[in-house]
Amino acid sequence: MPKSNAAAKMVALATTLTLGTAQLASAASISGAGATFPAPAYAKWAEQYKAATQNDLNYQAIGSGGGIKQINASTVDFGASDKPLKPDVLASSGLQQFPTVVGGVVPVVNIPGVQPGQLHLTGKVLADIYLGLIKRWNDPVLASWNKGVNLPNLPITVVHRSDGSGTSFLFTTYLSMEDPLWASGPGGNDAVNWPVGLGGKGNDGVAAFVKQTPYSIGYVEYAYAKQNHMTYATMQNKAGKWVAPTAANFAAAAAYAKWSAAPGFYLLLLDEPGATAWPITGATFILMHKKQTNAQSGHDVLAFFDWAYKNGDAAAATLDYVTLPVPVKTLVRKSWSTIEGPNGKPVYP
Repeated sequence: MPKSNAAAKMVALATTLTLGTAQLASAASISGAGATFPAPAYAKWAEQYKAATQNDLNYQAIGSGGGIKQINASTVDFGASDKPLKPDVLASSGLQQFPTVVGGVVPVVNIPGVQPGQLHLTGKVLADIYLGLIKRWNDPVLASWNKGVNLPNLPITVVHRSDGSGTSFLFTTYLSMEDPLWASGPGGNDAVNWPVGLGGKGNDGVAAFVKQTPYSIGYVEYAYAKQNHMTYATMQNKAGKWVAPTAANFAAAAAYAKWSAAPGFYLLLLDEPGATAWPITGATFILMHKKQTNAQSGHDVLAFFDWAYKNGDAAAATLDYVTLPVPVKTLVRKSWSTIEGPNGKPVYP
């Protein structure tokens, strides 16, 4: 090879990559852990980001509870949770959070002969199933909402999350809103004392459990239901309408979100009033330390999510997530100015 060509190739390999407004001399690698709810979107973004920038994202989908623990322990660059932390908790932990995408939590069933959307559930009926009050598929209360559906005289196998889960937080908080018995009993949280049922780890674990267990019911983020070709239920929303889990109906619930009036971006999208709103809708969030011990790592995390805001909407939409409106992304970017490095300056100006 001529010397001039070799030199040109060496120069090309040494060319720095531009991320945001800063020049990095080598490929970056960032680590995150937490929610399984957005994991399909983050996996797709990471794949596209690496192709575009040569930078890596190592994301461990271990559940929201695990993500909160790991960011508090500073073992990852960012945590991820579908359970937003309240402003006082953020302040006491020195954390900051911001939303990335919106999705829906969906009841899924395995009843031979029943097709997707054919089973109708209200929030109260769903709570009674998870309380163990409705034990069989042909229970008169359940049957009254499902005339013409062949529901067998067989026990219901209830499946729930076994790990600390933001998906569980959304699901159980919704049940608390719909049923006083649930509210005064297990309540709404990322981990509750389940009255009945068997546990699966992660959205993928619950999906697998339901898929291989006839006459079972569980709950997963919609991307998992879609990817696994699962039978989902139709739900009655706050407006009394029967709605299916679709991106359009998740968006209908998110349309009422007032992010600008939500300190720390703490906002729930459950049981929203729109005629087509899916009742168990929620955003998922990123958690970072406000004071970064390594300014470059903090920069690289924000560079990734800035890239995703600019370039990741189409990929997220193919997985039936709802992306954030431009004004909300602008609000989030403004909030990043308070994430500072050891020198007190913003890590991502």
